[in-house]
Amino acid sequence: MDEDVSIINSNTRNEKIRNFLVENKKKLISVILILVIFLGSAYSFDKYKTNQKKKISNKFNLITLTHSENTKDRTVKSLVEIINKQDPTYSPLSLYFIIDNKLIIDQDEINSLFDVIIEKTSLDEEIKNLIIYKKALFNADQAQEGDLLNILNPLINSKSVWKSHALYLMAEYFYAKDQKQKSKEFFNQIISLEISNSDIKLQAEKRLNRDLSE
Repeated sequence: MDEDVSIINSNTRNEKIRNFLVENKKKLISVILILVIFLGSAYSFDKYKTNQKKKISNKFNLITLTHSENTKDRTVKSLVEIINKQDPTYSPLSLYFIIDNKLIIDQDEINSLFDVIIEKTSLDEEIKNLIIYKKALFNADQAQEGDLLNILNPLINSKSVWKSHALYLMAEYFYAKDQKQKSKEFFNQIISLEISNSDIKLQAEKRLNRDLSE
């Protein structure tokens, strides 16, 4: 008797499943098709990004390895193109190559390229902060106080690992301009930071004790 009931229950379940599949056949096919299309598109996009990354990598390596004074204009054009591709790896490297080799002299043009990387390129947060710091370093010798602070404020007002570097740059900026009270304030901020680069903190302490102790 129990076996008969079990068979009936099993047949009933199977019948319900068949009915469900028949009644929802079109919906199920649509769902399967959407899933297949989604997975295919995701794979294709991932493959496209990988190929684009490889192309950019090859272009960067070729242009930097073959760079010479005779190819300067072509080098600059190609590196600027890579920067405008907004690649998280090779756009910053292209800008650093331009700066290190003094391929573009115009400071405004360099700052515009920095902005493409900082504002438009998808970057890890601390990599972005590092590039902000490098922009500040690039401008430090000629920038006005307000301009330099505007560049560094995203770091100064954050908990970034680059915060102490930003504070130190401002402290040395004011010290070089003989604005010792402002310089002292920034050095003291470094000392009071809970998380501060140990080397930066040591240099700040030395500066305060040696030159700003009065």
